[in-house]
Amino acid sequence: MAGRAPAADRPSDIRNVVLVGHSGSGKTTLVEALALTAGAIGRAGRVEDGGTVSDHDEIEHRQQRSVQLSLVPVEWGGITINVLDTPGYADFVGEVRAGLRAADAALFVVSAADGVDGATRLLWDECAAVGMPRAIVVTHLESARAGFEEMTDICRKAFGGDDPDAVLPLYLPLHGRPGADGHAPVTGLIGLLSQRVFDYSSGSRAESDPAPDQLPVIEEARNRLIEGIIAESEDESLMDRYLAGEEVGLTTLTEDLERAVARGSFHPVLAAAPAADGARQGLGTVELLELVTGGFPTPPERTAPAVTTPEGKPRPALACDPDGPLAAEVVKTSSDPYVGRISLVRVFSGTLRPDETVHVSGHGLEDRGHEDHDVDERVGALSRPFGRQQRPLSQAIAGDLACVAKLTRAETGDTLSAKEQPLLMEPWEMPDPLLPVAIRAHSKADEDKLSQGLARLVAEDPTMRLEQNQDTHQVVLWCLGEAHTDVALERLRGRYGVQVDAVPHKVPLRETFGERGGGRGRHVKQSGGHGQFAICEIEVDPLPAGSGVEFVDKVVGGAVPRQFIPSVEKGVRAQAARGVAAGYQLVDVRITLLDGKAHSVDSSDAAFQTAGALALREAAARCRIDLLEPVAEVRVLVADDYVGPVMSDLSGRRGRVVGTEQYGTGRTLVRAEIPEIEIDRYAVDLRSVSHGTGRFSRSYVRHEPMPPQLAARIREQDGQES
Repeated sequence: MAGRAPAADRPSDIRNVVLVGHSGSGKTTLVEALALTAGAIGRAGRVEDGGTVSDHDEIEHRQQRSVQLSLVPVEWGGITINVLDTPGYADFVGEVRAGLRAADAALFVVSAADGVDGATRLLWDECAAVGMPRAIVVTHLESARAGFEEMTDICRKAFGGDDPDAVLPLYLPLHGRPGADGHAPVTGLIGLLSQRVFDYSSGSRAESDPAPDQLPVIEEARNRLIEGIIAESEDESLMDRYLAGEEVGLTTLTEDLERAVARGSFHPVLAAAPAADGARQGLGTVELLELVTGGFPTPPERTAPAVTTPEGKPRPALACDPDGPLAAEVVKTSSDPYVGRISLVRVFSGTLRPDETVHVSGHGLEDRGHEDHDVDERVGALSRPFGRQQRPLSQAIAGDLACVAKLTRAETGDTLSAKEQPLLMEPWEMPDPLLPVAIRAHSKADEDKLSQGLARLVAEDPTMRLEQNQDTHQVVLWCLGEAHTDVALERLRGRYGVQVDAVPHKVPLRETFGERGGGRGRHVKQSGGHGQFAICEIEVDPLPAGSGVEFVDKVVGGAVPRQFIPSVEKGVRAQAARGVAAGYQLVDVRITLLDGKAHSVDSSDAAFQTAGALALREAAARCRIDLLEPVAEVRVLVADDYVGPVMSDLSGRRGRVVGTEQYGTGRTLVRAEIPEIEIDRYAVDLRSVSHGTGRFSRSYVRHEPMPPQLAARIREQDGQES
């Protein structure tokens, strides 16, 4: 490790900002451009004062950052900026939610080449719901598809809602000479408030006065910006004075702008581009760093999550005070092949120090394979990322983020607090994994390592659910999408050395009798020595859905001795659990024992169990057996533009739409009942049908008969597999 990482002494000297946007929007490139401008890294990804990074390592590092939350700390003007880079793939929205939890403001990165997608709009709405301050950065300005001005208008329509004047640019682009294709590159920015030109064409930022022909364009955009800022001012008289012709000073405008941004009521639009070869500063990076340090809120200005005791008793609200009670949260868990488990932690109150013992509490996700924690652990070394390295920290104060080594029990979402005063933070909302993938160990050696590998995998990712299905006897990983699945399986193979094979996922079907039937079970073996003798006759009647399996004794005259009647019941129930036709559990039947025979010497408990099972199998062979499939209630939340395609798609899956209702502005909630076998891949298909704007939840309703043709196909498939 090269040197000790600088640490902020006061929460007011910290800014925590998360970058969000769709895949390919340029988030990671922007993070590197900011780090280069701030002096944290050198050209080509090389770490200043800390050695170099090979091309292979840099490529691997970029791949990791594309699918997981990562921290890149930089310093600007004496302020520590913790930049959180999030994945752009919809499958990794859990990483984005963790980033939003750890940050105090968000930068929405929008590509001029691709525009604003539905998933980005949904994230904007999530931030708006919690009042998170937001700004917009337009990237890929070299694209000929849309210029900065066009993208600003698109953002105003997408993000402005009822107040489009709350989304306005702070700078106008300065264009160079058009190239052979007629496209004029952006070479600098014109500050609307300062009325200054910032030219980046020489490789560094040069400041000058605007040219006379630029003044009319500046004036029009500047007046609109000033009106937007004044509309958000806390000084209600300022608008009247401005309309009366009074000149509003630059200091007043800047202070009002920063306050409006910090409280989340005004959202400036900026432009940014990475530095060209040989350049020291990327276009717009200085302006962006100035906005983050001057306009984004400090940690004390943001409300911390609510806390209780681990038993659920309310505790006073947390203050962002380094001297307060310790309350920190694990927002990301990862594994390093050399260091072991590393936890990215946001400290909300108190001060976290190396080698101290803390209490770990969490976290209410037992249904996903994450057991609750209520233990004490010793904190390992504290550090902060620096390129591919980790630089040690002496402490992490309230408002800061740090990496903690060797927390063996803590998982993502867990709370770290003082062992004398344990606390539990209110969890953030985790997306529900709805794409199943069944797996099995590739070999016996992998089978021995599978359990531990899966435990470590789900410990890192609370958006993943591990299921040991008792009906199908499959190990199932529930993920958020195909990319999420691919990453999970690759981590099992590459990180934990467990080779697994994906196998078709089985939906837990049921069997039932479609009509009344009867059977006779005869288990007689008398070939010398102690024999086996048991005969029983049963009648089977179908029952309403949800009735389970009933057993009725109607034997008269002692044909089956009383001590063996429970044996018959045990036998038929065991056979019902194994299935009688296709190997699925038998349900919703009444099994009546009518008659039988016993032998004074050779009858036994085991013999009558076997006879009961044989009788049930014979009854099934004589009757029509229906397959029952699970039906789920599906609730789909989708943009109004895609309600028709979504409902059509549900109908094509044998779904029954049971209702629709308006859900906020521009979105509709569609409720439908649909067989679970039809929605195995709905998490992937809905994304395509709704262009990324749809989300859904599901809950089991009941089992109901499967159509005969489909049931015949299922039986045929099961027969081929066996």
